[in-house]
Amino acid sequence: MEQSEVVKRVVGILTEAGEMRRLLEENPDREDADTDSTVVTALLNETMPRIAIPEDATVEDVVVVVGREVGGAVEQLVGAFTLAFAMLAQVHDSGQTDVTSADVLQDLALRAEQFGAEGPDDTEI
Repeated sequence: MEQSEVVKRVVGILTEAGEMRRLLEENPDREDADTDSTVVTALLNETMPRIAIPEDATVEDVVVVVGREVGGAVEQLVGAFTLAFAMLAQVHDSGQTDVTSADVLQDLALRAEQFGAEGPDDTEI
């Protein structure tokens, strides 16, 4: 999965979490708040590679294969969440009261196409 798609999916997860928080703030006792993690699970399933481990692999072999195969996907996910956090923190720390977290996430989603497969070059808002 390209980094731009991972960023968009992370924005979706964070947007959904913000909506859930808003709904729970409006009514803390509501029972219909969607709290399952199917969106996160789907993202993990789509970004994590399928790994074939030979039957005769040693523990050390498994560690090397898993590290090599999973490392890139984990870097993509961590990078996307870190970027979103940094952009949200930048707006918060600047004291901008006319920009909401939803605005920041929407801007990030729109800019994701610029990131390509390698990642963002410019995260200034």
